[in-house]
Amino acid sequence: MNIIRSKVVELSSIPAIAYKVKLKQGGSGIKFHRTDKNESAFAEIDKRTGEAVLDRRANLDIFTADALEEAIEELLGLPYSARGKVKIEPTETVEADEIEVPEDEAPGTHADAMANIMDSDEFISIVGMYSDVSGKMNYQLMNKHFIQFATKNKTVADMVDRKESVDDILLHVVKNRGSVLAGKRDHLPDNEALLLIDAIEEIDPRSAFKEIKLHIRKMLAR
Repeated sequence: MNIIRSKVVELSSIPAIAYKVKLKQGGSGIKFHRTDKNESAFAEIDKRTGEAVLDRRANLDIFTADALEEAIEELLGLPYSARGKVKIEPTETVEADEIEVPEDEAPGTHADAMANIMDSDEFISIVGMYSDVSGKMNYQLMNKHFIQFATKNKTVADMVDRKESVDDILLHVVKNRGSVLAGKRDHLPDNEALLLIDAIEEIDPRSAFKEIKLHIRKMLAR
């Protein structure tokens, strides 16, 4: 079975590995596994701030604040993809609230809507286009390209003239760029494009669309 998670990173502050997981109820979290003992922990990430808080059941003596801070730093900007579950012990199981994608299901046929977006050509193409050599999202480049498109696009200009919202204009930009990068003629419907925006924002809530949103606000203020 495949689950939606980031790549695994090894921590230096404690003997452990960590990776980011997508949660069914929305948002994301960090899973920790000690490599020197059969102990694991979970921390939920705040979508707005990017901060993470360890679950109250976590043993703070072996999953330290320094380890949590290091994991956040190492995982910041790493996108999700459908990857096999991490096995430290033969009994390791997938958490009940993690998104799980059966390997025999075709893209777009999953029961979970967010799983379909993570598995979509648009999400995969955007992540592929704007990931650097370390696998982290290069939001500066993505925002630069999105701003260039917004500046020249007639539909965006018309939306600005009508004083439509920042979110609606961003939605148009992401729908267009997603379809272009995926090599498709048709855009995602609004509900799926909104999930695509959420999925990209959750990779790094502090940076995802910061510059393009600022640019749109400046366009609207003219």
